[in-house]
Amino acid sequence: MFKRTLVAAAMLLPLSAALAGPADDANAHFKAIAAGDVEQIMHGYADNAALQWVGGPLDGAYAGSDKIKELWSKFAKGNAPLEVSAGKVEESANAKGATVTANVEFKGKTTIKVRYVLVYREGKLVNEVWQIDPKLMGY
Repeated sequence: MFKRTLVAAAMLLPLSAALAGPADDANAHFKAIAAGDVEQIMHGYADNAALQWVGGPLDGAYAGSDKIKELWSKFAKGNAPLEVSAGKVEESANAKGATVTANVEFKGKTTIKVRYVLVYREGKLVNEVWQIDPKLMGY
């Protein structure tokens, strides 16, 4: 009996990994940002991704893997490690892609409250909005 249960559990592992969706990817992204793990942060991006950073000293538009990696390296160097909490994580999806929105709080030397919008296509992050909002609630 134990052997059959173990085999059945092992068969479900790949299925549960396959069921991980964009909201799970977004949460992993937030954790990688908090850890300052630039390689892990970059893992989810499409080559032609774009990031809009709205507010703060890194405010601007960043296009392509090289520019986004440069941005996250600069952010990690000045801030990581951070504690992270995400609230109101919502995923909307159809056959063409998915959007994840979340209220995310990063705590370290300072607290950074971010309204996040991430767009995924074919399992890759193609567009990201990092909106700094000091009054943001929802954690």
